[in-house]
Amino acid sequence: MSREPQPVGHARLGATDLEVPQLAFGASPLGKTFRDVSLAEGGMALSAALDLGVNLIDVAPFYGLGLAERRLGELLRDVPRERFLLSTKVGRYGPEIADCDYSAARTRASVEESLRRLRVEHLDLALVHDVEFADLEQVLAEALPALAALKAEGKARYIGVTGLPLALLDRLASAHPIDVVLSYSHYALTDDALAAYLPRFEAGAIGVINASPLVAGHLTQRGAPDWHPAPARFRDACREAAALCRDRGASLERLAVQYATSHDGIPTTLVGTANAENLRDLVRWLLEPLDEELLEDVLAVLAPTHNLTWPQGRPENNFVDPAVVRAELA
Repeated sequence: MSREPQPVGHARLGATDLEVPQLAFGASPLGKTFRDVSLAEGGMALSAALDLGVNLIDVAPFYGLGLAERRLGELLRDVPRERFLLSTKVGRYGPEIADCDYSAARTRASVEESLRRLRVEHLDLALVHDVEFADLEQVLAEALPALAALKAEGKARYIGVTGLPLALLDRLASAHPIDVVLSYSHYALTDDALAAYLPRFEAGAIGVINASPLVAGHLTQRGAPDWHPAPARFRDACREAAALCRDRGASLERLAVQYATSHDGIPTTLVGTANAENLRDLVRWLLEPLDEELLEDVLAVLAPTHNLTWPQGRPENNFVDPAVVRAELA
C-alpha cells in the first residue's frame, strides 16, 4: 500500500495575509469542462485536497457557465469557512469576445452572483478573468475600480488580474493597484517566461499564482484537447517529450508538476482535478526528488518551441513576443 502523502507547505501570497498552499485546487472540472464529472467524484477530490492542506480553491463563472460555482458551493456548504481560501473571477462568461463584459455594473453583479452560487459572504480573491479578451482601458476604468470598491465593502479581501500574455498582466499591475496576478502556462516545462517578471511583481508587492503546469494537457500522455489553439509544432514537441518519458518508464506529468512548483518566487501553483487519487499523486510528487537527468533530456526535446505562445482574445492584446520581453527584462 502506498504511503499517504503529507500535507503541502504554505507561503505568503505577495503582501496579502493569505498563506497559500504550494499546490492549489482548480475547480474548473466541476463545470464539466473536460469530461462529465459527478458531484460525488468532485466532492471526494475536494475533501482529499482540504485534508492535505490544499486549501486555495479557484473557480470562475466561465467554467460550465456557472455550473462549477454552483457545484462548488454545494460541496462547501458544510465546510467551515476558515478551512478554505476561495478565488473566483469576473469578466469572461463564454468562449467568445462577445461573451465577455468588463463593465463596472457587470463586474459588481458578477461578484454578487458568485457569492450566491458559492454560498459565502466574501471572496478571498476576486480576479479579472483573461484580460486579453478585454478592452484594457475598460478594465482600468471600470472592472478594477469596481473590484476595489467591493474590496472596501468586505466582499473581496484581495483583487487582481489573470491572463495569458504576461505583458498585459505587467501593464495592468503597473497602472492600477492590485494584490495578485494569476499567470498560466508560463512557468512550466515548455515555458519559463514568468520568471523574468517575478522581480517586477515582487517590487510592486504583488502576489503571483502560477497555473496550468500541464499546459492544458499538453504535458500529459493523453495530450491536449483538439480545441486548444497551440500550433502543431508545439503539440509535436510535447508528444515527443511524452514518448521519451514513456520509453523510460517515467511520468511526464510528475516531472511537469515538480518543475512548475520548484521556483522559490512562486508561492502556489494551480492544478485542476476532480479525481481524489490524482490529487493525492500531485501532493506526493511534491515530496519526491526531481529526476535531474530526465529533466535535462525533456527540456532538450522541448527547446525548439521553448516559450512559444499563441494568440487568443482581442488581436490588439497579442502584440508582444514573450521571449523578446524576457530578453528585455533580463
